[in-house]
Amino acid sequence: MAKNTSLAHKETARVEAFTDGVFAIAMTLLILEFKVPRASSEVSNGKWWLVRALAALWPSFIAYVLSFGTILIMWVNHHGLFKHAHRVDNRLLFANGFLLLVVTFVPFPTAVLAEYLDKPSASAAAIFYCATLALINAGYNLLLRAVDQNRAPDAVASPPHQAAMRRVRRAYHAGLVIYLVAAIASYFSAFAGLAICLSLWVLWAMLDYSPRHSAH
Repeated sequence: MAKNTSLAHKETARVEAFTDGVFAIAMTLLILEFKVPRASSEVSNGKWWLVRALAALWPSFIAYVLSFGTILIMWVNHHGLFKHAHRVDNRLLFANGFLLLVVTFVPFPTAVLAEYLDKPSASAAAIFYCATLALINAGYNLLLRAVDQNRAPDAVASPPHQAAMRRVRRAYHAGLVIYLVAAIASYFSAFAGLAICLSLWVLWAMLDYSPRHSAH
């Protein structure tokens, strides 16, 4: 039994290590959106042209902070979810792989958002960004189902563990709905849609994955 437990831990640890690397790469790629301002012959003699050029990068700063914070919180929640994974099967591997597929896609909608946030196409860029986050949430829901099927037998029968999984499941389902609402809101106001996405940071940051034992 101890040998089987050790093997199961080794399998889940390997998946988590690989996932950590992918998350780190996705977070690093976000900074590539920033380009150093280049002076033209018309403005190179101006004393403060660089300050104005850096200030003009505000859409990139907003997109970078929003996406970096989102990926960081996704990584934290992935860590919390895998506390419940006792073993690894193909369903869990493919669900985790799909999630990583969408996570590594995040730098692209981030670049689109940075490019068009201060332009007439801001709403379309925000819809694209919010829809990507909704797809990521769908990936988390798939991963949750896979983890739920790979819990330890004693955890499956444990009321605290069952309560924890119900709590996480409700949060994931609510998050998917809210992201879709954010995409719809972005049609009317890009900043409104992004604000809704930002508000979900509170939900994900406070989500408790740990089983809570009732005091008697």
